[in-house]
Amino acid sequence: VQLQASGGGLVQAGDSLRLSCTASGRIENSGWFRQAPGKDREFVSAISARGSYVADSVKGRFAISRDNAKNTMYLQMNSLKPEDTAVYYCAVRIRDSWLSWVPEAYDYWGQGTLVTVSS
Repeated sequence: VQLQASGGGLVQAGDSLRLSCTASGRIENSGWFRQAPGKDREFVSAISARGSYVADSVKGRFAISRDNAKNTMYLQMNSLKPEDTAVYYCAVRIRDSWLSWVPEAYDYWGQGTLVTVSS
C-alpha cells in the first residue's frame, strides 16, 4: 500500500486546513499522526468500520473522514493553533479493523505533509 499525503501549508492561528491521504488501494483502517520538531510522533485521529476516534488535544477542532470511492482519507483541521505545527503523517493498519492510537499498530505510512501555524 502506498500513501500520499497532501494539503499542508503555512497558515495563521485560527485558520483551517484539510489534509488528504490517497492510497493505492482501499483504506479500511487508517489514522493520522503528527510529529513536531524534537517530539515523539503523536496520535491525532483514526477511522475504521468500527467508527472514529480523535485525540483529546484536537477534539472539537479536527475531524477525520474518508471517501472509499476515492481511496482517500481526510483530516479537516479548524481553529488551528501554533502548537498544531508539525509534520502530519497518514498511516494504514491492514491486520484488522480495531482503532489504535499507537504508531506501531500501523503497517504503512505516507511521507508526511508539513503544517505550520503562525501566531
